Amino acid sequence: MSRYSRHIVLDEIGQAGQNKLSMAKVLVVGAGGLGCPVLQYLTAAGIGSLGIIDFDVVEESNLQRQILFGTRTLGMNKAIAAKERLEDLNPTISIVAYTEKLTPANALGLFEHYDIIVDGTDNFATRYLINDASILTNKPVVYGAIYKFEGQVSVFNYQDGPSYRCLFANPPKAGSVANCSEVGVLGVLPGIIGTMQANEVLKIILGFDAVLSGKLLCFNAKTSETVTLKISKNASENQKILARKDSFEQYDYEAFCGIPISEITAEEALSLENTLFIDVREFGEQPSVALANYIQIPLGTIAQNVNQFNSEKNKILFCQTGVRSKKAIALLQQLKQENCYNLKGGAAAILKYLKHPTK
Repeated sequence: MSRYSRHIVLDEIGQAGQNKLSMAKVLVVGAGGLGCPVLQYLTAAGIGSLGIIDFDVVEESNLQRQILFGTRTLGMNKAIAAKERLEDLNPTISIVAYTEKLTPANALGLFEHYDIIVDGTDNFATRYLINDASILTNKPVVYGAIYKFEGQVSVFNYQDGPSYRCLFANPPKAGSVANCSEVGVLGVLPGIIGTMQANEVLKIILGFDAVLSGKLLCFNAKTSETVTLKISKNASENQKILARKDSFEQYDYEAFCGIPISEITAEEALSLENTLFIDVREFGEQPSVALANYIQIPLGTIAQNVNQFNSEKNKILFCQTGVRSKKAIALLQQLKQENCYNLKGGAAAILKYLKHPTK
């Protein structure tokens, strides 16, 4: 009663509404700029069960906007770091951290355990994956996106409403839309958009009217202007997803979004000639790697240091898990760099092979 008293005294919520919140199960995909404020407010509101899925780690460049993290958490998995902070905020709810990547192989199983999915991601491949998995599991998705000073919020697949594919049937041409590491983002913007997403989650759970289904709310942080656009349902798009349910787990969303990234094993990489190993982790991250032809350039500074790369060399990029190295490769490809390979398994794979080269 004390913790949620400001909710309970609202006639529109009351004890019955707070009970609904305590029974709700919400999965937040991505604990980054959008996911952090979503998680913070849903935790404070008393959502009974929260899932966090993110396999990236905290970097120093995240701290400008990802408000659940601090210097102490640098190098930690984001889902775990967020869980630790949120359990201090509200120890009365259940919080589960998933440190894996969301893929077609695990998405349906995860979504089945939750009532609402929150999309806090920053790439098109995962957005289409979330959309399709939500259609197949019949879960509403609270969507958010940011770009420099502008943000968008909507609710997809809610009560037979439009889906993400009704708004964007096909992804933009690969490399045509820059990400935050390339063009920047106003630090408070993901906080504003993420809080709006949290608001939509509460509206859905509490049964409020005017959920942003069939609407795309656009916000400009420089002018404080908002515009709401109508989204019409395209039933044929949903039918396409339902028709390939049996092959969903084999679908390649990165290829669909035009992201052809070549991967290489540690054994293959170390057998190549004329190579340059590029570590895109932040300085000080463990485990450390000692290799010939090795340089460390954190992801956020790749574009500024592209002159260090010999275009003829085989460039082997790696990080902790593969998320940042793939982003780095996508950026280098936009900068006309060739012969870029993503190291499967990251730094740990190289160390394992160096220790047991015959295995």
